Formats: sequence, structure tokens, C-alpha cells
Amino acid sequence: MNVEEAILSRRSVRAFTDQSVEKSQVQHILEVAQRAPSGTNTQPWHTYVCAGDVRNSIVQDVCALFDAGKSEKYEDYDYYPPVWEDIHRKRRQGVGWGLYGLLGIEKGDREGSMRQSKRNFRFFDAPVGLFFTTDSYLGKGSWLDMGLYIQTIMLEARQLGLHTCPQAAWVAFQKPIFHHLEIPETQSLVCGLALGYEDTSAIENTLVSERESLEDTVKFYGFEE
Repeated sequence: MNVEEAILSRRSVRAFTDQSVEKSQVQHILEVAQRAPSGTNTQPWHTYVCAGDVRNSIVQDVCALFDAGKSEKYEDYDYYPPVWEDIHRKRRQGVGWGLYGLLGIEKGDREGSMRQSKRNFRFFDAPVGLFFTTDSYLGKGSWLDMGLYIQTIMLEARQLGLHTCPQAAWVAFQKPIFHHLEIPETQSLVCGLALGYEDTSAIENTLVSERESLEDTVKFYGFEE
């Protein structure tokens, strides 16, 4: 699989099989990802990998908070804005209703919506979860570096026949993650990531999110026609 194939075949998979992922596979992915670029080679990433009982303890505690309605707000962490502007709200709603449509969750079905949201906190049944943090004193440039690092991980996972789902949802339920993984308070959670083998029978994995055309997102200057 070449780089282009990995990019084009990468999707946010939301249903995984119970096939195990070996520690050696994860180590290989992370060793490759160490070559991800970062500003002045600062390498501002910390990665915490969980499987087995530790993974299950995080899932149990976060799902309990979810059921109790004890989520925090993204804006409390300067992560997402409290209000999205029209173009971004439209894209979010598009992928959301695309997924819910496949799952038969209709508008107003709060129970169905909550049930699907909760699957985030089971890593969509993936056997391995990763959490990425960076040192809290760092700024936007280092968060850019984190994105480059995480994308490298996802593409190398595809090279090995694995799939992933990057998950911002964990940001709203951080305390159990920091507790079970002994993450220092001097670090900030960037996101989680589900890692495993795709359940090809799951209808939610047929979702292909739309992308804008280059005409809507790119401007070229100085090229000869």
C-alpha cells in the first residue's frame, strides 16, 4: 500500500472487530510516527496506549460519567467554540446525520443519539485505545505538530491493514483518563484514538464523509495558465 492508497482508504471507523492488536504492531506504528515533523524538532507529543483491563477501566468510568450527564464543555479547554459558524455547522451536521441515517436514528430520537454517542467511550469496540497529550504551556504551533504526528500514526496503521478513529469526544471526560494512565496535570489532552480491525459488516462503516471541492477551499496565485 502506497501513501496515496493509505490516505484515500483511511476513514473514521466506528465499529471494530474483537481481533486483537499485538503490542509489537503498536510499537512499530509509533516508531515510524516518531519521524513526523515538528517545529524546530520539539516533538511535543506524549502517547498513552491502553488495552485489556486498563482500557476497560477507562471505558467503565467514562461511561458511568456519561450516563450521569457529567460531561465537561469543550470550550472550557479552549478546544471547540461554543457556537459554530454556518459553514462549519453545516459540515458537522452533514456527517452527523449521514451516520445517523445509516443507523436508523431519526431526528428527535434522543435515546438513539445518546446510545451512539456512548459508543465513542467504548472505542467503538476497538481493542486498543491511544490518548495523545502535549505539555500545557505550549501553544498553537505545537498543537499543529500533534496533528501531524497523529495523522502519521493513522496512515501507518493503514499500512498494516488496521483502521482508526480519532476521537475528540474524550476531551469532555478527562478525569478517569488522567487517573488510570497517570498523566501529569502539566499535560493537556489532545484527543483519543481507537485502533483495531474494521468490522466490515457494520453499516456505519459504509459512511464516506463528503469533502469540499478545491474551488471552495484553495486559491492559486502566480501560476501560468
